[in-house]
Amino acid sequence: MPVSVIREPHLSAPAASEYLLAGLGDLGAHFSVRHLPSCESTNSVLMDAPPPDDGRVHVALTDRQTAGRGRRGRQWQSWQGGSLTFSALWRFDAGAPVPAGLSLVTGLALARTLENLGVAGVQLKWPNDVLIHGAKLAGILVELLPGRGRTPAAVIGIGVNLSLPPAAEIEGQNAVTDLRRELGREVDRDTLLAALLCELHALLTTYATAGFPALRSAWEQRNAFAGLPVRILGEAEVLQGTCIGVAEDGALLLQSEDRVRRILSGEVSLRAAP
Repeated sequence: MPVSVIREPHLSAPAASEYLLAGLGDLGAHFSVRHLPSCESTNSVLMDAPPPDDGRVHVALTDRQTAGRGRRGRQWQSWQGGSLTFSALWRFDAGAPVPAGLSLVTGLALARTLENLGVAGVQLKWPNDVLIHGAKLAGILVELLPGRGRTPAAVIGIGVNLSLPPAAEIEGQNAVTDLRRELGREVDRDTLLAALLCELHALLTTYATAGFPALRSAWEQRNAFAGLPVRILGEAEVLQGTCIGVAEDGALLLQSEDRVRRILSGEVSLRAAP
């Protein structure tokens, strides 16, 4: 079965599916892509009405999000023609280690895809950001599908800056970058999507059978804050210490004065300490 690309009314760029098909190659049968001109959030598209489990990974791709979500209730902005914005519904067999380290594995897939494109200085910021020499290029939002007795499933949302408008800001941050700036050329969105889906397929297959420990060292090699002093901004307290890596379940390991702390909650903010 070839890759399925469903286009909503008034969708432009009719040749996009050809790029996807060429990029996915033999993996095309594993994916179904729904392409929307705009939507509030690609994560919401898949969370609110999950497609049937037909053995394929269902992808919602949009040209523009109007209410994209980041962590801690922040907004993830996207621009017409300037972003790769999509979500993928990934179902796992019973017993798979979902969700331990899932956002970190996704970040690693992004990093490898970018490195294969020739991007230098790719870094991973725990738990869900991809940086280039300290500037944010991409973000990840993983949400688990609720419901007892179902096949374990997660919606993985990804936003990558392809070509930002002047003076753009993401989540109130000034240190942002895009692929055009880093590579000195335009990157075709659908070609990038195909490459990223192939990398995700490979790494999540490993993750489903061996868990995050099998990919932990690869993540650590790209840890943006390895060995650096950091602050963790939680709901009730601010922690300071040295980032010494991540645990086998994806928890951040913080060396404070008295002990090593495990940071598990997604409601934290990691910043380089003064």
